[in-house]
Amino acid sequence: MHLDTPYYAVIFTSTRTAGDKGYAAMAQEMEELAKRQPGYLGFESARENIGITISYWKNLQAISDWKQQTEHLLAQRKGISDWYSWYKVRVCLVEREYDFTR
Repeated sequence: MHLDTPYYAVIFTSTRTAGDKGYAAMAQEMEELAKRQPGYLGFESARENIGITISYWKNLQAISDWKQQTEHLLAQRKGISDWYSWYKVRVCLVEREYDFTR
């Protein structure tokens, strides 16, 4: 994925509680919902001992609107009550990017 800079990255790092408790279904639903949000540019995710999900956004207003989206608010509450033992959110301005492909 190549994005025109500058753009914003929201880095969500977390540790999960035991069991799924509907997490996988909600994660898929949030991914699909985010794709429909104005200003959404994409995401990448990985999980082993900790989870790291990075979503990319056109501007800070788009991030704020996503944070306040009704279904996303419900998922955030469920995350605190059922799915996460810890998380951290970082909002970063990406000014430059480059990659390598073999």
